Amino acid sequence: MIFRDARAFVQFCDACQRSGNISARDEMPQTSIQAVEIFNIWGIDFVGPFPSSYGNRYILVAVEYFSKWAEAQAFPIDDARVVIGFLKRLFARFGTPRALINDRGTHFYND
Repeated sequence: MIFRDARAFVQFCDACQRSGNISARDEMPQTSIQAVEIFNIWGIDFVGPFPSSYGNRYILVAVEYFSKWAEAQAFPIDDARVVIGFLKRLFARFGTPRALINDRGTHFYND
């Protein structure tokens, strides 16, 4: 339908008919659209240490890149066990993402 409509428009357009033949130089390149699904790419990082509040000194923040949805939780320490528990709850709510981006800090490594 788009090709047929464009062809009909060009046939009846006076300026288009005066310009002459259209060459490959006049064509626009077709670029693919990247398909992104919501909750597929998350960024995760610790913020802190802060002064202790109810025993918690760190905040673990996860942000979904497409919708900018943020999840955060306060923790007393910043180690891999805390990250695993947080990610289990996150994956249970939103499903397993395609990519999980972090700064490769030591708190993301486990024994």
